[in-house]
Amino acid sequence: MLLRRLTLCSRIRLDYQRHVCRLLTRPLTQAPQGRAHGSSFAHRGELRQAKRIIVKLGSAVVTRGDECGLALGRLASIVEQVAMLQNQGREMMIVTSGAVAFGKQRLRHEILLSQSVRQALHSGNNQLKDMSLPVLEARACAAAGQSGLMALYEAMFTQYSTCTAQVLVTNLDFHDDQKRQNLNSTLQELLRMNIVPIINTNDAVVPPPEPNSDLQGVNVISIKDNDSLAARLAVEMKADLLIALSDVEGLYNSPPGTDDAKLIDMFYPGDEQSIIYGTKSRVGIGGMEAKVKAALWALQGGTSVVIANGTHPKVTGHVITDIVEGRKVGTFFSEIKPAGPTVEHQTEMARSSGRTLASLHPDQRSEIICKLAELLTEKKEEILTANKTDMDLAENAGHLPPAMLKRLSLSPAKLNSLAIGLRQIAVAAQDSVGRVLRRTRLAHNLELEQITVPIGVLLVIFEARPDCLPQVSALAIASGNALLLKGGKEAANTNRVLHQLTQEALSMHGVREAVQLVSTREEVEDLCRLDKMIDLIIPRGSSQLVRNIQRAAKGIPVLGHSEGVCHVYVDGEASVDKVIKIVRDSKCDYPAACNAMESLLIHRDILRTPLFDQIVDMLRTERVKIHAGPRFASYLTFSPSEAKSLRTEYGDLECCIEVVDSMQEAVDHIHKYGSSHTDVIITENEDTAEQFLQLLDSACVFWNASSRFADGYRFGLGAEVGISTARIHARGPVGLEGLLTTKWVLRGDGHTAADFSEQGTMKYLHENLPVVQPLAGQRDSN
Repeated sequence: MLLRRLTLCSRIRLDYQRHVCRLLTRPLTQAPQGRAHGSSFAHRGELRQAKRIIVKLGSAVVTRGDECGLALGRLASIVEQVAMLQNQGREMMIVTSGAVAFGKQRLRHEILLSQSVRQALHSGNNQLKDMSLPVLEARACAAAGQSGLMALYEAMFTQYSTCTAQVLVTNLDFHDDQKRQNLNSTLQELLRMNIVPIINTNDAVVPPPEPNSDLQGVNVISIKDNDSLAARLAVEMKADLLIALSDVEGLYNSPPGTDDAKLIDMFYPGDEQSIIYGTKSRVGIGGMEAKVKAALWALQGGTSVVIANGTHPKVTGHVITDIVEGRKVGTFFSEIKPAGPTVEHQTEMARSSGRTLASLHPDQRSEIICKLAELLTEKKEEILTANKTDMDLAENAGHLPPAMLKRLSLSPAKLNSLAIGLRQIAVAAQDSVGRVLRRTRLAHNLELEQITVPIGVLLVIFEARPDCLPQVSALAIASGNALLLKGGKEAANTNRVLHQLTQEALSMHGVREAVQLVSTREEVEDLCRLDKMIDLIIPRGSSQLVRNIQRAAKGIPVLGHSEGVCHVYVDGEASVDKVIKIVRDSKCDYPAACNAMESLLIHRDILRTPLFDQIVDMLRTERVKIHAGPRFASYLTFSPSEAKSLRTEYGDLECCIEVVDSMQEAVDHIHKYGSSHTDVIITENEDTAEQFLQLLDSACVFWNASSRFADGYRFGLGAEVGISTARIHARGPVGLEGLLTTKWVLRGDGHTAADFSEQGTMKYLHENLPVVQPLAGQRDSN
């Protein structure tokens, strides 16, 4: 035992020496800039600037479910996050519970052991009797558990080369000026030396909490639990952020678990009256009411506060880092209310108004879309002025590549084209919602119908492409869907004007709120977590944007494609004129588009022929940079740069050329390296073409036509919300039809399932009936 203690002491001494060395050599540039203390952060995104952070671990977080012992796995993940933030240059402090629970575990073990020994000594037959445990006094448990708790923290932080120090406090340490100054000085020195203070109330000597003592005023606070202790320390140490971890997701407007309970994203001083508190957690002496009062007290003192769940197994491993990165986790306390509604409120308004929109007569929905088309031309100058402001800002900033600037730009011709597309959608809206797809007579006076209905609430996220807003809005209106729009900040002014015009058109029939523009500082990842409010996410933008959304979306379907690796295969029996025209248009018409050609597959027989020379000359004339596939490169003495990957989406005047032996090999190549977007064959052999069209399972497969035809407008859909490569629901350019789903309507006359049982009197007919559309005003759309 003595040898083990000496070894432990030498290891701690070595760890400390390493820590001091690391502290002295640590670059100062790692630390966040921080801010002048005095006012809390107004928005979650600003939490990234937090330098001094206090993490408060509630009893429910630290202790096991049986309230006897510590939740070691949970603590380990929390320690890892704190150590990571500390190593980023932040100043971390922990206010922890757990000493009583840890001490209770130790004392119970000692009592059981001593009782079993005594019974064994006094029992002639060595049979133990039932042993009952005495009620353990909390202060004794704290005294027994404090050292073990600290040793555990020290061992865990040592794994990350991070030093810790224990600080025990009582109420008197804050009420006595000299003691308070000493405490402040000690903590400041520990932070300066890059040591994480582990702070707890000295429960071994602290008196029981006063039930009527309350938190009031900036300079008065009663340390009656670790919530109030953390709040007092946060103000005393001028902390930027206090993270209070408990066993609930955050603050609810009513007790969690009740039917109407909703998690509050942001809480403001003065909102306390709207909260109904439930019972406190299974352990600890505080409760949510105590946490809220402590949080508001710290907020008043200039420290931002977030209350979040530290016990959920799926989020505990990153809850602290998520909060510091500004993600929407728990309840954020802020002194500044946003100018507009929250995104949750916007979604609720959109859903409510969307249901009214879906119940309108089809002519009314068409009128709204036609009105929007008129406004695009009538308010042309206002739109273009706002767009010029966005263009000037983008050009001065210099962040957007030329292709993105082109998408950002609007022109009179572009607005006219948009208006034409919207009028096409208005016509299609006449026969969309409530259309009967199937009718079946199951039995006499028992008829079943399958009808089209809206999906619900759509979230469309688009980058610097303002023309997307009226297109998607018109499609949502035509299909009776509510719509939430999140546009790129580069087009903020244009989007605002276009959204105002959309709401003006919607006001014709009292559904103004059916289309909402998210203008708050909502991160895309946070929007993707609203799985109980949003039914479908549609990203419009770069492949990186789509991939990010597909990763972030939890429980919400995403309609789109992450890549547009489109192929054009030139068969051995291809027409020279068609090849040159189609390849040029597929690659050079709009290289940044998702339906532009990225790989050109050449049949081996075409190599070293005039046709091949013409293809290469045309690409060079158009300034297309050629990358050689491995097989194509093997045929050349001096080849172009070899392609790094055959799955590359260049999005520019670049493409890959590869050689194949046959149509079947081309199909196999596309299946292996393509993205199931759009692929083309150029050939005069009809049998070869039909095989290609049949074998390839991409969303769009063309014969002797440019890949650029993969577009909703060119397909006659009026407009599209995007191109989907998914295998479920809509594929290819998604227009109005892709925004509808179906429901089953059964009309009976007192029928029951028992009527069709073995003892029943009725038999199923399953007679298919002619599909007869109801009158427009009689359609069931909800």
